[in-house]
Amino acid sequence: MILTDFLTALSDLFRASALRVLGLGVALSLVLLTGFYAGTVHVVDWLTPDTLTLPWIGEVTWIKDLMSWGSLVLMLVLSFFLMIPVASAFTGLFLDDVADAVEARHYPHLPPARKISFGQSLQDSLGFLAVIVAVNVAALVLYFFVGPAAPLLFWAVNGYLLGREYFQMVAQRRLELPAARTLYRANRGRIFAAGVLMAVPLSLPVVNLVVPVLGAATFTHLFHRLERQA
Repeated sequence: MILTDFLTALSDLFRASALRVLGLGVALSLVLLTGFYAGTVHVVDWLTPDTLTLPWIGEVTWIKDLMSWGSLVLMLVLSFFLMIPVASAFTGLFLDDVADAVEARHYPHLPPARKISFGQSLQDSLGFLAVIVAVNVAALVLYFFVGPAAPLLFWAVNGYLLGREYFQMVAQRRLELPAARTLYRANRGRIFAAGVLMAVPLSLPVVNLVVPVLGAATFTHLFHRLERQA
């Protein structure tokens, strides 16, 4: 059933309202990642001397070029981890737009959802961003000990965080917070599975740019299905 929610959300991406949010989310993600890379290159360039004298080798002038290329490789590696918090932050900001579009098409009988102010959305997004960054930084230590299983740990940790946050953000549009938490606790296994389904493509370059909008749509379908079954 989760796969059905995902495939239905995938078809929703091709509607004009979703494409607008998708385009904005992709643009903002690229701006943030590009800005981070530019800042990294600037710091590396500032810290690296123009020339370096090495024993038995003499004067070396290509250190800056080497460090610049190294920073590009570092950025590609970091983007694997960065897209999770980037996606989470943007989903919080644009979730209402995506959920409204999904509900207008698939659940037209519903009354208007409770609107969450931009300030509250921004506060919630920043709060979740801080949590997910802190947890992933702490998990970095564990990645070195689990070896080949590191991707599985990465997906499990972020699947749990994304599932919980996506679901609660969607649920609070229709339910009071205590009711939203009760529904979450009763279905945490399925919500975790849906979160992992979002976390896996977030680790794939290019594909990860569309996941924030796809995740918001998927969890909108998931919420309404679980609420009907409750």
